[in-house]
Amino acid sequence: MRVCFVSRRFFPAISGMSIYAINLLRQLVAQGHDVTMVSQYYGDPARAKVYGGGPPPCVEGVRVIGLEAIGEQASGNFERDIDAINDTIVAEHARAPFDILHAQYGYPTGWATLLAAERLGVPCVVSIQGGDGHWVGSCCDTHRIAMERVLDHAGALLIGGKSFAQEVHDRLGTPMERFTIVPGAVDTDRFTPGERTDDGAVRFFYHGRVDRRKGVLDLLHALPGVAGRWHCTISGIGPDVEAAHALASELDLSDRVTFTGYAEYDSVPERYRDHDVFVSPTYAEGFSNTILEAMASGQAVLSCRAVGVTDCIRDGENGLLVEPGDVPALTAAMSRLVIDAALRERLAAAGLAECRRVYSWHAVGRQIAGIYEELRGTRPATGIDTHIPIAPCRFRAEPHLL
Repeated sequence: MRVCFVSRRFFPAISGMSIYAINLLRQLVAQGHDVTMVSQYYGDPARAKVYGGGPPPCVEGVRVIGLEAIGEQASGNFERDIDAINDTIVAEHARAPFDILHAQYGYPTGWATLLAAERLGVPCVVSIQGGDGHWVGSCCDTHRIAMERVLDHAGALLIGGKSFAQEVHDRLGTPMERFTIVPGAVDTDRFTPGERTDDGAVRFFYHGRVDRRKGVLDLLHALPGVAGRWHCTISGIGPDVEAAHALASELDLSDRVTFTGYAEYDSVPERYRDHDVFVSPTYAEGFSNTILEAMASGQAVLSCRAVGVTDCIRDGENGLLVEPGDVPALTAAMSRLVIDAALRERLAAAGLAECRRVYSWHAVGRQIAGIYEELRGTRPATGIDTHIPIAPCRFRAEPHLL
C-alpha cells in the first residue's frame, strides 16, 4: 500500500507527535508498505531554540519531505502553509499514486490533507492528537470552521481515548461515533526496565516539553515540601525553560533538581532507566507518550486526573493521580512515593505489565494499518466548502501555541 503521512512536527523537534510519527513509520515499513512522509518544521532560530527545528531527518525505508512553516513563522499565516502542503501531496501523488493519506493534527495539516484527498480522489485519515482537540478552533472562526470540516469529512478520525473524544465532542460538536479509538503506544523493545543504583534517594523524572501547561512549574512548586531523600531531573526544552530555571533557583532547589535539556530520542530510554518515579502533572493530553514510555521503563507514574491521562492511568492501581494544579496534593503524593517503596514497586509492576499487554506499537500499528485497508479504494468526501473567511486569531500573535 502507498501511504502519505503528513506530520505537523517531526524530529529534530521533540514532541509527542514526533514520537508517534517515528514509531508508526517504522511499523508501516516493517509491514511492507511504501511510505512517504511530508513534515512541517521550524527554521526560525528563535522557535527552533524553544521547540527544536530544522529539516526532518531521514527515516529508513521512508521518503521524507520537509516543508518549512514559512507562513506560520512570518505572520501566523497558516493558510499559506496549507497551500504548500496540499501542492506537495498532489505532486508526490503524480510521481507515484497514493492509496491513503494520513494527517497528524487537525489543523493545518488535517485541513490541507483533506483538501488534497478531495482533489485526488484518495481516502483520508486524520489523527487528533493534542492542541487540535483541546483548543484549536477556540481561537478564531477560521480555525473553528476548518476543524469542523475536517471532523465532519475525514474518512476516519483517530483519537487516543474516550475522554479526549468527549472533549472534542463537547467543544466542536463532533458525534462520538465519528471517532475511532486508537490508544497511544510505546516501543516496548526500546523502552525497558533497567538496573538502578540504590543510593537511598528516590529519583523523580520529568521528561517532555518544559511548559507550564504540562505542569512543570507546579512540579517545582511542589518539591520543597516533599519528604525524605529524593532528587528530580527535568528533561526537555520548551517555552518555560527560563521560568523553570528561575523558579528552581528561587525555591533553593539547585542541589536537588537537575535540568538536562534537549534529548535525542534514541538516548531517552536510558534516561528513564536511571529514575524511579515519573511525574507528569499535566493539565491535558491527547494520549501521553511519555507516560507510556515511563510505564514500559518500569517506573511508577504520578500524574493528574486530566483528559488523555485518565484513559490509561487508574489511581492506586497502575499509578497515582491528583487534580491538575493542586500543588499540595502533588507534594503529598510524591512524599508517599518516596516513603513507601512497596507502593512504588507495585505501581511500577502493574504499569509495566499493562503497557506490554495493551500499548505496544506492534499491536497499535496493526490496528492503524487495518483502518487503512478498510478505507483503501473508497471515495473521499466531495463538495466540501473550501472557502474559509480569515478572522482575527490569537495564534497569529502566538503561533507556537498551535
